[in-house]
Amino acid sequence: MHLTLRQLQIFIAIGQTGGTTMAAKSISLSQSAVSAALSELENLLDTQVFDRIGNRLVLNDNGRLLMSQARLLLDGARSIESQFSTSGEPGAFLLKIGASTTIGNYVIPALIARFRESVPAARVEVHIGNTSEIAAEVANFKVDIGFIEGPCHESELDVIPWLVDELVIVSSPNHPLARQKLSRKITLKNLREAEWLLREPGSGTREIVEQVLLPYLHHLNEGMIFGSAGAIKRAVAENMGLSCLSRWVVADMLASKRLVVLHTPLPQLSRRFYLICHKKKFLSAGLERFIHHCQSSAPVNESFQYPQGRYRIGD
Repeated sequence: MHLTLRQLQIFIAIGQTGGTTMAAKSISLSQSAVSAALSELENLLDTQVFDRIGNRLVLNDNGRLLMSQARLLLDGARSIESQFSTSGEPGAFLLKIGASTTIGNYVIPALIARFRESVPAARVEVHIGNTSEIAAEVANFKVDIGFIEGPCHESELDVIPWLVDELVIVSSPNHPLARQKLSRKITLKNLREAEWLLREPGSGTREIVEQVLLPYLHHLNEGMIFGSAGAIKRAVAENMGLSCLSRWVVADMLASKRLVVLHTPLPQLSRRFYLICHKKKFLSAGLERFIHHCQSSAPVNESFQYPQGRYRIGD
């Protein structure tokens, strides 16, 4: 007996659903066929890949190792099928993209729209999460490529500098610091005493905001935590506190004067957006084209050494 792609597909489905019954429904097989395939797989590998906990199947250490390898193999198989398929539109392919919240909500939509103008047959699925979630999805081959707005701590990923994002400190026009007379400048002491509205731990925005502000303010007087930058800006507009956000996020409310940028003694604040891809990821023609599109839309520092030469495409 030899390991088959079908066995790996069934294994992944069980790992995603936590049981053979739900896995069978997700891939249109009978529960008995799924159970038999799992048994064959574990016999072939001579090890268990799941822990049996009641009616649930939970990946063990062997299963977690196999999961990333199985995803990589199936991803390569799908890429081969799409390249040689004659049944669909010429050049048709599917890209799965992961993006952290600011990029996913404010940058990626226009980027994809421009890409599809030149590649109308391309299909794109976008999953939005915080930076750590997107890095984990790229590491586990759940998405083809990721865009993040904070540091990446996954050693198996290539991390490519992309856009530079301006960060601004904003408040409601009715906030005391916004209403101060021009003769009374905002001080670091004012900023330390103010309440700050922040993202949750694990968010790239939260990590970067702490990195750029704490050297000057030493601590942030945390008011409330919100799960999205959109929620934060609306809370700031309701005069619930200050926040440090991407100019992409607040551009609409600055234009409508619901928010104002505070002029502080801090230097200009910025962060880098990054493109991330697994070092072992198979780069299909469609994915290469999309990466090149992203780099052409937002050129990075020419002195950056691209890993393995994989990402300088079409120069």
